[in-house]
Amino acid sequence: MSGLLAGKRLLVTGVITDASIAFSVAKLAQENGAQVVLTGYGRLSLVQRIAKRLPEPAPVIEMDVTDPEHLAGLADRVREHVDGLDGLVHSIGFAPQTCLGGGFLDASWEDVSTALHVSTYSYKSLAVAALPLMSPGGSVVGLTFDATQAWPVYDWMGVAKAGLESASRYLALHLGRQGIRSNLVAAGPLRTMAAKSIPGFEQFEEAWAERAPLGWDLTDQEPAARACLALLSDWFPATTGEIVHVDGGYHAVGA
Repeated sequence: MSGLLAGKRLLVTGVITDASIAFSVAKLAQENGAQVVLTGYGRLSLVQRIAKRLPEPAPVIEMDVTDPEHLAGLADRVREHVDGLDGLVHSIGFAPQTCLGGGFLDASWEDVSTALHVSTYSYKSLAVAALPLMSPGGSVVGLTFDATQAWPVYDWMGVAKAGLESASRYLALHLGRQGIRSNLVAAGPLRTMAAKSIPGFEQFEEAWAERAPLGWDLTDQEPAARACLALLSDWFPATTGEIVHVDGGYHAVGA
């Protein structure tokens, strides 16, 4: 095999449609020599159909990141397809509708806790579940949306992403002694299924179109996916706890 990820074994979460960043990661990873295993939750048959659109059909494991039994059994289920992991991609996020679209002051703790469990805590719990499969040189990569400021309509998901960014730094601290890295990619807004569930998402689209120095294509997941591949590769052996912005430069310019 040849390519940036030749011989790498990856677990990729969050593939829902072929418009998801996770799908683009899985596709490019295979094209660059990696073996890929996917996880799915809920509509597992849908993920299995999408997996067949990859260059090589990938196995799909059922995975609810809030289910302790699923987490405890993850390593054994992955071993049915590959003998270990060199990389893990966390592309999971969810918030009840009450937590988005301007409902910040009204969202209940029950709904907020769901958002934090799925979108934040799962980064740690998934990494720990995969740890028995990983060895020094391994890489955990997650996806965030710049949480350094408050965004209209993003509300509690923004809080969850801020927690995710902090969790990645702590994971970098605690996994570093085992030679495993943890980094995030902060992608600009993309028209994924997750984005469509956010009321008022068009505000992001308008802002990026006007201000991103390099411009921004709302339908192109490949730039973010390429950044994930780079962080999964051996080309960043001493980089951990980092957030790589792939947003056309939007984060770097003033209002």
